[in-house]
Amino acid sequence: MKRFVQMAFRITPLVLVAAMNAPFTVAAQFPTSAPAPGPIKPAVFPPFEEATLPNGMRLLVVHSAKQPVVAITLAFAAGSAYDPPGKSGLAIFTAGLLTKGAGKRTADQIASAIEGVGGSIAARAGQDFLTLAADVLAPDAPLAFELLADAAIRPSFIDREVELVRTQALSALQLELSQPAGIAARAFAKGLYGEHPYGRRSDPASVKAITRADLLEFHRSRLRPAGALLVVAGSLSLAEARRLATASFGNWTGAPLPAPALAAPPNRTATEILLVHKPGAVQSNILVGDLTWAPTDARSYAATVANKVLGDGANARLFLILREKKSWTYGAYSSLVRHRGVGHFEANTEVRTEVTDSALVELLVQLKRIGSEPLSPADLDEAKNSITGAFPLGIESANQVAAQVSSAKLLGLPPSYVASYRQRISAVTAVEVQAAAKAAVRPERALIVVVGDGSKIYEQLRKIAPVKIVSVNGAPLTADDFKVKAASLNLPPDRLVAHSDSFAILVQGNPLGWETTRLERVEGGWSYKENVQIAAFVQQTTEVRFSEKLEMQSVHQSGKQGGQDTKIDVLYAGGRAKGSAVTAAAAGPKSVAVDADVPPGAIDDNLLTAILPALSWAADAKFHVAIFQSGKGAATTLSIDVSGAESVKVPAGTFDAWKADITGGDAPVTVWIEKGAPHRLLKLALAGQPVEFQLVK
Repeated sequence: MKRFVQMAFRITPLVLVAAMNAPFTVAAQFPTSAPAPGPIKPAVFPPFEEATLPNGMRLLVVHSAKQPVVAITLAFAAGSAYDPPGKSGLAIFTAGLLTKGAGKRTADQIASAIEGVGGSIAARAGQDFLTLAADVLAPDAPLAFELLADAAIRPSFIDREVELVRTQALSALQLELSQPAGIAARAFAKGLYGEHPYGRRSDPASVKAITRADLLEFHRSRLRPAGALLVVAGSLSLAEARRLATASFGNWTGAPLPAPALAAPPNRTATEILLVHKPGAVQSNILVGDLTWAPTDARSYAATVANKVLGDGANARLFLILREKKSWTYGAYSSLVRHRGVGHFEANTEVRTEVTDSALVELLVQLKRIGSEPLSPADLDEAKNSITGAFPLGIESANQVAAQVSSAKLLGLPPSYVASYRQRISAVTAVEVQAAAKAAVRPERALIVVVGDGSKIYEQLRKIAPVKIVSVNGAPLTADDFKVKAASLNLPPDRLVAHSDSFAILVQGNPLGWETTRLERVEGGWSYKENVQIAAFVQQTTEVRFSEKLEMQSVHQSGKQGGQDTKIDVLYAGGRAKGSAVTAAAAGPKSVAVDADVPPGAIDDNLLTAILPALSWAADAKFHVAIFQSGKGAATTLSIDVSGAESVKVPAGTFDAWKADITGGDAPVTVWIEKGAPHRLLKLALAGQPVEFQLVK
C-alpha cells in the first residue's frame, strides 16, 4: 500500500500541469451519451469445406491457421432418445466407457497418451447425439485421430470399467434424486414429453439392468460410420484432414439401424400444476414451460431475442422483478432448449416456501407479458446488441468453432447459419419478437412443476391452476398424504444394546476428522451421545434421551459449523416437540422456533444411526422410519432399503455386510451394516460426496 501511495504522489504533479495547460473543452473531451452502434459486420469465421468418405462418414473441415491447434468432434445419432425400453441411461453409459479402454490401450494408457501431448479426449451423450471430442496441438493430430478411431470402433467395455461407471452412475442418480432441482427437471421432462424419448430419464433400476451385452449391441447398432459427422477445426487443411480420417476410419463400414418410431408428446390445452411433495423443504423449486418447435423453425431468431429480454441473465425481467424488486429468490431465468426434434421453453426459479404462490403468479404475469406487449425500441436494441456482441466470443478457439459448426450441422441448420447468425438476429423486429414469444411461451397452457413441502403450499397453488400431487419418486399422492403417518419400528427392548463406537471421517480417502458415539442406559430410559470433529469446519456434541419404549424425551446439541454457532434444544412430550434451533446457513445462522406435532413412533433424526443395529437385517429388507427433524421442526419418513451384500474393509477389520440406501431425508446416504450380531454400523457414505465414516473400533 505504501508503494502505491508514493507512486500516486509522483504522478499527481504531472496531472496538475497537464490540466493547467489543457484547453477548457471538457464537454468536447467527455461525451455525455454513447455513440450510435455501427452496422453489424459478419462474424470473422473461417470457411468450411465438406467431403464424404467412401464409408459414408461426413467430413467437415474449418481451416484456421491462427493457432497451431486442432479440435476434432465425431458425432453419431446415438443419444438417449435411442435407449431401448427398460434401459434408460444406456447411451450415457456407453459414452462413459468409450475412452476407458479401446484398441490396445487401457483407460490409463489412453489418458497417459493424450495428456502426454497436452491434449484432451472425452465422450458424452445428449438427448439426440453421442459425441467424441479431442483437442491437441497440430503436430499431434495423428494421435488424436488414432485415439478417436479406437474409441469409436474398438471400445473394450472391460468388466471392471463397466462396473465402475455403473457405480458412478448410481451415485450420481442418488444425489440427483435428492436435490430439488434434479427432481424438478426429471418431473418436468416427463410431464412435457410423456412417452416420447425426450421425457425418459434413467433410474437405479434401468442402470442396474444394463449389461455388457447391451453396451456391445448399442455400439454395434448405433455407432456406425454412415451418416456420422466428423468435424475438424484448426490448423489442418481439407486434404490433411481427409488423409488422417481415411487412415483412421477408412476400413470401418456400416450404417446404423433405422431409428425407432417415436411417440408424440402430449398436447396440453390448459395450465397444469404438478406438485412434487418434498416434506420439510424450506424452499420451492418452480419450473414452467411448454413445447416449441424444431430447430430449423425460422421463428427461433425472434424467440431468442424474446428470451433475452425475459430471462436470459441478470439484466432480464425475471431476475430484475423476482429478485431485485421482490426479493423472493436468488435468481430467476428462462431458456429455449433445442433438440433434433421438438424443443421446449422453460422458466425456472427457487423461492422461499411462504412466497411460492406469489412468485408463481408474478412469473406467469411476465410470461404472458412477453407475448402480449410489444418491446420498446430500447429493449429490442439492447437485447439484439447483447446477443450479437457476445456471439464472436463463442467462436474464438478451435474447439468452440468445432462445437458451433457441429451443432448447426447436426440440428439440420443451413450451411450459412453460423456465419449469418448475427445478421439474422439484428434483422429481428419487435412484431416478430412478440409473435414468436406468443407461440413459444404460452403460459395459458403451460406445465408447471413445483417441488416443495405440499403441506404448506398446496392450498395456495390450487387457486392458480388444477394441481396433481406426486411423491419425489413419482408415486401419486393426495393431500391426506402430507401428514407423516405413524411408522413405529416396534423394536423389542432387548434389541437395543448399550455400546460405544468410534469412526474415522475420510474426505477423498484422507482422514479429516473423527466421531464417537455411545448408547447407554440412564434413569428413565436411554441416552445416546455423539461427538463429531471435522478439521476446523465442524465441532458438534449431541445427546438424545428416550424411554424404554423408544419414546423421544429430549435432544440437546451444540457446536460450530463453518464458523457459525449451532444449537438445538427440543423437548418431546404429549405428541409434540417444543424448543428452538439455530442452524448454519449460507446467509448466516438461521433461528427456528420448534413447536410441532410429532407422528406416533417417530424418532429424532439425530438418533437414526444409533438404532440401525437393532433393525431386523436380511436380504431385500425394507424399513420405513418416521423421523422428526429437530433442527427444522418438521417430520418426514425415511426409507431404508437393503440393496445387496458386500465384504467391507474398514480400520476395525474386514466384515461381511449388508449394503442399504437411506432416502427421504435432506440427502441420500448409503450404509454398510455388519451381517452378524451385533449388526454394527461399519461404514456410512454421503451420496455424490467424497465423504465416508468408517468404523475404527
